Amino acid sequence: MNKLIIDSSSKNSVATLRDALSKEVYPVLKSGRTLVILCIGTDRSTGDSLGPLVGHKLKFLIRNKVCLYGNLEKPIHAKNLEKTLKEIKDKFVNPYIIAIDACLGSIQNVGKIIIENKPLNPGSAVNKSLPKVGDLSITGIVNISGTMEFMVLQNTRLSVVMQIAEVISRGIYHCILKTIGGKSASIELENKFLTNINA
Repeated sequence: MNKLIIDSSSKNSVATLRDALSKEVYPVLKSGRTLVILCIGTDRSTGDSLGPLVGHKLKFLIRNKVCLYGNLEKPIHAKNLEKTLKEIKDKFVNPYIIAIDACLGSIQNVGKIIIENKPLNPGSAVNKSLPKVGDLSITGIVNISGTMEFMVLQNTRLSVVMQIAEVISRGIYHCILKTIGGKSASIELENKFLTNINA
């Protein structure tokens, strides 16, 4: 998979994302590498809150060989990203990082999710120079790009961000269950997941 674009409003969006991620994640976990889900963004800007929202929805999913960085309580943003990357590098040997962030795009692509086998450039929407991050990137197009992009992020509709966050978090959740989750854990996780996303 080089690049996959998923419409978050389509009926099969969660299953499509789950299956695409499972193909990438399964060999990684089988090889013994740790999977790090890195959710980038800030809760101080609606348009940039995609990463923290996904992290919030998935915070119970931490288990053996699956780690999560970034949520509403402890967001990963421009000021602490480099420190977090150093912490991940020091803690894990050759981790596989899935980086998640919001981005801006053309009006017809708002609401779409892009999965690519390459790092993402966090902060590019607001012209911040930050290190590229991730073996695989998941970006959600939350609004239109153009001028005054900082203001565009501030004035993004929460419903759009929530819809994208829902699809990404559900897709990752079902990917983890599909690749490493056992049946006994599935029911408990499902209950926690449903409680969490409805909160």
